[in-house]
Amino acid sequence: MNAYLRHLDYLMLATVLSITAFGLWILKNATRTDPGNLYAHQVVYVAIGLVGMVIVSAVPPRLMRRMLIPVYGFVLLSVVVVLGIGTTVQGGKRWINLGAFQFQPSEFSKLLLIVGLAALLANRRGVTPPGRLTLMAIGFVAIPAGLVFVEPDFGTTLVLIVLLLGILFVYGVPWQHFVWLGMVAAVAAALVFSILPAAGVHLIQQYQYNRLTSFLHPNQNDPQGDGYHLNQSKIAISHGGLAGTGPAGATQTKLGYLPEHATDFIFSVVGEERGFLGSAWLIGLYALFLWRGLKLITRSRSIFGSLVAAGVVSVITFQVFINIGMTIGLAPITGIPLPFMSFGGTHTITNLLAVGVLQSVHVHAATLDDPVTGVRAAV
Repeated sequence: MNAYLRHLDYLMLATVLSITAFGLWILKNATRTDPGNLYAHQVVYVAIGLVGMVIVSAVPPRLMRRMLIPVYGFVLLSVVVVLGIGTTVQGGKRWINLGAFQFQPSEFSKLLLIVGLAALLANRRGVTPPGRLTLMAIGFVAIPAGLVFVEPDFGTTLVLIVLLLGILFVYGVPWQHFVWLGMVAAVAAALVFSILPAAGVHLIQQYQYNRLTSFLHPNQNDPQGDGYHLNQSKIAISHGGLAGTGPAGATQTKLGYLPEHATDFIFSVVGEERGFLGSAWLIGLYALFLWRGLKLITRSRSIFGSLVAAGVVSVITFQVFINIGMTIGLAPITGIPLPFMSFGGTHTITNLLAVGVLQSVHVHAATLDDPVTGVRAAV
């Protein structure tokens, strides 16, 4: 136990806890007049996530590596179940109603696919030829990603693709494979957004297309469109100025002009209430988390540990960039939440569990030193 406590990454923990506490504070101020007591629910989700984080951090990575088949089976089963009996909200069938809790399998699948893909690559390293292994990795992620796309959940589909690319990059696949992947992605995008719609086949809904393109031509006069949402977000952030208006002066949030202020656009609330200084402080915390994650990738002498860290860092960093970018008009509105900040049960719990996985990898890396030679073993 003493060795375990001694080798935790306390700077990463302090960073995550700071962001989470800041998110609760912002959410409490932003939802004072909202029905449903979102703040109280989020406190419960955070508490569950923190307990799970502590438990997961004590699980050795070698045990996680053995869970490839059960993990992947659960991912496929849960995503298929949600397509069959899931609850539809705002055009997407993404949640399974568990009574007091709405479970979102696609969110939980992010972490499970990271662990599963890392195990697949680590287990097949030196056994399967590189080209075939890359194809296996693509197929491993493509099947659940395709099911998530059908829900439809385009934002999570993008996250799963980034997960795949981040892990493959750290694994060290030949650069030619990335070129081929880029070409396939370009062809797929042309089919989905241009060729097939022209032929009368629509793989994405019109509202999804509008969300993805609204940042290119925001229409402030459409009160139902995402262009309106984006403009309200920009107004809120600019209203905050340098030091923010505080909760009392945050009229965009308080009067309900800012849509989805507890979820997709919570960074806009930060910008309005806490201004440039508060926003910069939050971004600085995310940068600190990224630095600790990148350091862990290089520190781990286990290929599985490095790949898991790469997957978690890729997913969280991508979500931060896209979420903040969409609130200021630099990225499409995809519905991707802000890690550790946005309201959401499965999202919050999964992110904290992911931090627990990182802590497990860190403890494992720190305790691999040979007591005689001082050389860290490669596992």
